Amino acid sequence: MRVVDLFAGCGGMSLGFEQAGFEVVAAFDNWDPAINIYRENFSHPIYKKDLSEENICETIKNFEPNIIMGGPPCQDYSIAGKREIGERANLTIQFARIVSEIKPEWVVFENVYNIERFPTLPKMKEILKRVGYGVSTKVLDASRCGVPQKRMRFFLVGKLGEGDGFFDELIISKLSNHQMTVRDYLGDKLQTDYYYMHPRSYNRRAVFSVDEPAATIRGINRPIPDNYKLHHADKANIDEGVRVLTTRERGYIQSFPDSFILSGAKTDVELAIGNAVPPALAKYVADCILSYYKKKRRETR
Repeated sequence: MRVVDLFAGCGGMSLGFEQAGFEVVAAFDNWDPAINIYRENFSHPIYKKDLSEENICETIKNFEPNIIMGGPPCQDYSIAGKREIGERANLTIQFARIVSEIKPEWVVFENVYNIERFPTLPKMKEILKRVGYGVSTKVLDASRCGVPQKRMRFFLVGKLGEGDGFFDELIISKLSNHQMTVRDYLGDKLQTDYYYMHPRSYNRRAVFSVDEPAATIRGINRPIPDNYKLHHADKANIDEGVRVLTTRERGYIQSFPDSFILSGAKTDVELAIGNAVPPALAKYVADCILSYYKKKRRETR
């Protein structure tokens, strides 16, 4: 199936769907550092476009997608940001409008789990259902989908001609009973048992063990402060060989492989990695779509 990736970032969704065997034919984004990384890693084109501009549907329609997928910028929904609806949230509605005009067979929408608290989501569902999509929604824990990171992400999967809830069982059918740890995924590749990840606030711990899933990788990677005070939940003292992860190691925890080129200024690359959908999480959803077709084939025999 032909896939177009909107708000593609540096390519986490695209990579995951390619790994599952889908043909990604084009991508769109509007942030140059992410676009540059994407171009380094994929043979199909990525276009710098403001997806809110008029006539964008004509451009996308030329690629004849069977699937349109994407994760519009999520800061207005994020627990890390201001809790208000702004222009970024409006891009969620624009995403739904693009899909409703082009009408690919499938739509896959990804965002922070917090989106369920906002009125934008019902509006999006209404737009999709009006043109014939059945929709299923689920918050997935990435650590149960092949990613060594406890990252909670919201997915909406829609298909033309189906009823609501059609994908509910499939999207949980492959979930692992075990949360993947960093050691499960990387073995001893980090050559450390403990590492520092800068917390959102010092009310949270910052020292983690490789024998647990990582916390959510965010778009910043700061050094250990000289005056850091041990949090009661830290897995080790700072002076016990704890270090900050490198940019590449943070990419690993997002499930980007060694072969994925991370080029650009360090702060831009860190932000692109933190904003990305983990490829293994995207592959999990893509594999569930493949399972849908296997199930349909069994039912028609």
